[in-house]
Amino acid sequence: MTGKREWENATAGAIAGFATVAVMHPLDVVRTRFQVNDGRIANLPTYKNTPQALFTIARSEGLRGLYAGFSPAVLGSSVSWGLFFFFYSRAKKRYSHDTEEKLSPRFHLAAAAEAGALVSFCTNPVWLIKTRLQLQNPLHQTRQYAGVYDAFRTILKEEGWTAFYRGIWPSLFLQVSHGSIQFAAYEELRTLIVDFKSERTKSKGAEVLNSLDYTILGASSKVAAILFTYPFQVIRSRLQQRPNTDGVPRYADSFHVVKETARFEGLRGFYKGITANLLKNVPASAVTFVVYENVLKVFKLTRRKD
Repeated sequence: MTGKREWENATAGAIAGFATVAVMHPLDVVRTRFQVNDGRIANLPTYKNTPQALFTIARSEGLRGLYAGFSPAVLGSSVSWGLFFFFYSRAKKRYSHDTEEKLSPRFHLAAAAEAGALVSFCTNPVWLIKTRLQLQNPLHQTRQYAGVYDAFRTILKEEGWTAFYRGIWPSLFLQVSHGSIQFAAYEELRTLIVDFKSERTKSKGAEVLNSLDYTILGASSKVAAILFTYPFQVIRSRLQQRPNTDGVPRYADSFHVVKETARFEGLRGFYKGITANLLKNVPASAVTFVVYENVLKVFKLTRRKD
């Protein structure tokens, strides 16, 4: 029964991840382009703000530009959320010693950190390809990736398999810290709301929560996680850019990114694109958790009938 529930968590997470990407992807493109633009690269377009960026991309590149990297984004998000919820539920079960006792915040943090690390190693190649496709601009680049497979083949041929793990360290720190903060905040806020509503309705359990509650929980926990971990996203995106025409990467490693960004852009450089990120991920997180919790409810109802 335990294994079945873990796969239910994975399936619910994958469905939730897919649902969010389909709606929010244009903002992801804008965020990535803001993140890598350090003001010192001539062949990158410059945008004033998020609305202007969306309008400019739509006008110059069309729908294809707004949905650049959509396939790996869908794959990466679905797989990431599915694996995260799977690993997270397994870790929580292990820490609770297969009992139903409530876990303390430190165990929620540990479970989320463990799940985030495993997901990061599994999905980094997908995110690298997504970033490369999102940064393509037909007005400024001569050699374009034709698609996901062409990007994979070209990167493997020109840069070797290690290129797929560029940005793995900031990605690892991002996954561990972001997931830990978000899920710890989600679980603690969830407990508070459940306790509060249980007292008012004289009912017990997660059934007292509705979709509005999950929306608030998903959004608020995401804001907390983004504010603390966003610089890791900027570092990862800059590391995952396509190398210069001479084959030399723009940045050598994470420390090089931090040093150059701090030197030329200051603290503001580490938060480039955060507006688009918040607009994309806060509603997306709310949708993800609403879908996730409601899919789990369907599974539970089906299991009861069986």
